[in-house]
Amino acid sequence: MSEALQKLILDTLESQSSIKDTRSLTIPGQSTPATSSEDQIVILGALNSLLSREMIKYETNEVLTHVPTPEGALILKDGSHEARVWNVLPVKGSGAPMTPAQLKKEIGEETAKVGQGRAFKNGWIGKEGDGLVKIVSEIKDTTQLDLQEIASTGTLKAGEKILADLRKRKLVSQKKGQWFSVEKGPQFSTSTAKPETDLTVDMLTSGSWKISTYKKYNFEAEGIPTSGGALHPLLKVREEIRNIFLEMGFAEMPTSSFVESGFWCFDALFVPQQHPARDLQDTFYISDPKESLPPNQEYYKRVSATHEFGGYGSAGYRAPWSHDESSKLLLRTHTTASSAHMLYKLAAKCRGEETEDDSAEFAHGVGSTEGGTGSSKTDDGFRPAKLFSIDRVFRNETMDATHLAEFHQVEGVVADRNLTLADLIGFMRVFFRKMGIEKVRFKPAYNPYTEPSLEIFAFHPMLDRWVEVGNSGMFRPEMLEPMGFPKDVRVHGWGLSLERPTMIRYGINNIRTLVGHKVSIDGIENSPAVMF
Repeated sequence: MSEALQKLILDTLESQSSIKDTRSLTIPGQSTPATSSEDQIVILGALNSLLSREMIKYETNEVLTHVPTPEGALILKDGSHEARVWNVLPVKGSGAPMTPAQLKKEIGEETAKVGQGRAFKNGWIGKEGDGLVKIVSEIKDTTQLDLQEIASTGTLKAGEKILADLRKRKLVSQKKGQWFSVEKGPQFSTSTAKPETDLTVDMLTSGSWKISTYKKYNFEAEGIPTSGGALHPLLKVREEIRNIFLEMGFAEMPTSSFVESGFWCFDALFVPQQHPARDLQDTFYISDPKESLPPNQEYYKRVSATHEFGGYGSAGYRAPWSHDESSKLLLRTHTTASSAHMLYKLAAKCRGEETEDDSAEFAHGVGSTEGGTGSSKTDDGFRPAKLFSIDRVFRNETMDATHLAEFHQVEGVVADRNLTLADLIGFMRVFFRKMGIEKVRFKPAYNPYTEPSLEIFAFHPMLDRWVEVGNSGMFRPEMLEPMGFPKDVRVHGWGLSLERPTMIRYGINNIRTLVGHKVSIDGIENSPAVMF
């Protein structure tokens, strides 16, 4: 149809020199002039195609038209509310009057409610006893007739007052339309043959290139934007936080083990085997295989004995130890499980052992810290360490705007001799200041594997309130001494999510639009870099 319409436009211009109003055209395949907005959009496509070949020029003219609303379309089909009320009522004196309840049942509550008032106003119906009757023998449904005229012409000869009333009744709505005035262009021709866009081998061989017409190159066109990879906002924020750790002399821990045993995820951290966090409703357990490989047996015995009977200045939990509970495989609920692995390796020299990871894992971040007193005069093998990780963890949580079943945890540990709670608070202030968070305060809390423990709150200027941003504390002797650390070694630990600072930085209020199938690809490509 496109070529036929273009041919119609060119032939009309050939015979009339110009087309003053494209609404006078009849599109091929139709029987009436193209007066509707939809018809003019079809004509616009043909005009633009001819304009690109400089065969025509056109001007756009805008016009406001009216179209029936869905309710108006129903009146076009069945008549107005008032006419439908009149139709079902009996003529006065010829039958029992119809009660309002019967009328609602006959034509519906909405039609009865609207139609009664307008039928009374028009003098079409009246009351007889407790019911309603017709008081005129015939009516003229002007509302339906007006809507028929509007549907066919887009306007109403009767004037703006009636149109305004129909708009008020929400029977019609205004719609912006357009039509076009067309003139011949510099390359006008009645032929619709499209110009060539490429010079082919066949054209060169046959010589047809000599008589062909060619489409002009548009050197002003910007061209198709090149597409490329883009970093997810989480990765941008992750890299910023990672750089802060590296700037402060930390070494990154390996955290590739998403599957952990109950021993390393809970028992080694001195989390009781009866703790609610180990329930099925909080933790994802692996069904196949169900059990992990055993840890070092001497260390395993020390940990189980500390839980069951106490030790290292602790009374323990005085609860039966379950080997089955300890050997269960699960998706790690925190990266502290990886921290426990690394601290156990760090304590190896204190136990008089060598590990294959000594040179690789601790080449950086081990040997000095800003707090503490460093190594003692008697070399017991301990070396201070500052380690961090940023990786994924899994929890069996109900998903909502702020929670997912998997998220990222940022974790750091500092190990040195004679560290204090004041060192931890001071270090936290420096760390969060580098993240752009100046106002930080701390609240005492409880964690099974840290004592004392602190919740970290930061002031959020956009929300104008304090929000929790992390958790911290000093690892308990019941966790550290079974590993083999000397009694004067203290370890700071803290963690925060990666998603929360990312949502704050990018103004995201629903985590499901940051991670998951609802993520906007355009949003990722256009998201700015983040600087703390």
